[in-house]
Amino acid sequence: MDLVKEILWKIEKEIQKSDLSDSLSQKWQVIEIKDWVANVIWLQDAMFSEIVEFENWIKWLILDLNQNTAWILILWEASEIRIWDMVKNLWRVLSIPVWDEYLWRVLNWLWTPIDWKDEINSTNFAPVEKVAPWIIDRKSVHIPLETWIKAIDSMVPIGRWQRELIIWNRQTGKTTIGIDTILNQKWKDVYCVYVAIWQKESKISRIAQTLKEKWAMDYTIIVNAPANAPAVIQYIAPYIGCTLWEYFMQQWKHALIIYDDLSKHAVAYREVSLLLRRPPWREAYPWDVFYLHSRLLERAAMLDDKNWWWSLTALPLIETMDSDVSAYIPTNVISITDWQIFLETDLFNSWIRPAINVWLSVSRVWWSAQTKIMKKIAWKLRLELATFRELASFAQFASDLDDSTQRKIEKGKRLVEILKQWNNQPIPFYKQVVLIYAGINNYLNNIDIEKIKDFEKDLYDKLDSTYEDLKLQIKEKQELNEDIQKWIEKLINELLEEYKK
Repeated sequence: MDLVKEILWKIEKEIQKSDLSDSLSQKWQVIEIKDWVANVIWLQDAMFSEIVEFENWIKWLILDLNQNTAWILILWEASEIRIWDMVKNLWRVLSIPVWDEYLWRVLNWLWTPIDWKDEINSTNFAPVEKVAPWIIDRKSVHIPLETWIKAIDSMVPIGRWQRELIIWNRQTGKTTIGIDTILNQKWKDVYCVYVAIWQKESKISRIAQTLKEKWAMDYTIIVNAPANAPAVIQYIAPYIGCTLWEYFMQQWKHALIIYDDLSKHAVAYREVSLLLRRPPWREAYPWDVFYLHSRLLERAAMLDDKNWWWSLTALPLIETMDSDVSAYIPTNVISITDWQIFLETDLFNSWIRPAINVWLSVSRVWWSAQTKIMKKIAWKLRLELATFRELASFAQFASDLDDSTQRKIEKGKRLVEILKQWNNQPIPFYKQVVLIYAGINNYLNNIDIEKIKDFEKDLYDKLDSTYEDLKLQIKEKQELNEDIQKWIEKLINELLEEYKK
């Protein structure tokens, strides 16, 4: 009897020491490696986005499944993988750690800090691939996401949970708009993620330094997949950033994400797809490139009250080639997003910043993302600027203009001047309201264009010093009633009298 007990005890000890998960795992064998992509054979019960483990403990994910083989993305130490190495699946999908401590950090594609600070240890994980919220569970756009950029808040407003595309050629200020939007979320309970795809390391260093100097890194995470990184890393980076972004929404917080930019992301995915031997389609992109971005951007949402979640806002950036918005990737992303901000190279080179083309920029939600007072004041601003642009181009060839046309051109020049705004110079909402009211209602027509910026500065100073009650009323009521309108007109007229002296 004692002998039986001793045998059973030894069997139990051996069972405890054995790795049952290893025995249950299906083992495969690497038959091909090329540019951070491995092909394995002897496939059994694998699934998309599943984590696998190589012999040297490197773990990465399945991206493509065939009848007898699987293609695996290797995002770390690809040089250590050899042909005929064994691979086993771990029966779990790719998940990353999420935590508040990632704020103020710059991360690489492996969600590891690269800013020479302490490591982050989190036990809270979230899947990278996730189904977007159902349409029936979403709220309509009705809350503005203030950028404090005059041209955007007045003419192309961004609403919380919107997907607002910023598009045009390189060097037209797309990244600047995104970074300024992050800077102006301070004290607004909006947490931000900036995903840099195929950007220079020096550019990311400048952006991180700017955010630190403005104390914006307190509520911001930077995910960096630089230009010298492999295509598989640039492909996965936006989904890493999106998962970090969703964590804040699930903590009852508003969140904003900047994808800079998705045209580079599509190029990286095209390279990966060609490595996976997928047949090329239009412009050599794979046929599922639309799904690549739709499953990313559709995760932006504001869910209804029963879900107890808050909002996710996405600002994807797209770079066009020679202003061609009819190319494959721009048309795809335009069809997914709710609003498009088109920039223009000629405006940018003319020192009109931000260089927004108000004629091309369109919206599906229009003014739902704007406060009542701004909506009432700025409703014809876009029309005035579009009319000015047509008249200005016509005036170049006309020898004589009637008085009405000349007045519209002069007014348009002043409207363009008051909407100019340099980098990292936010203009609060109440100041925008007063300035645009003055421009739309012809108060600036008798001021020289060279003095418009001086008038703007004096207007802001007078509003902050003498008219504090007006400032508070605009902030609290956010509606243009008779009292607020009278105070605005009084303020403008007092300042105009000073300019007449």
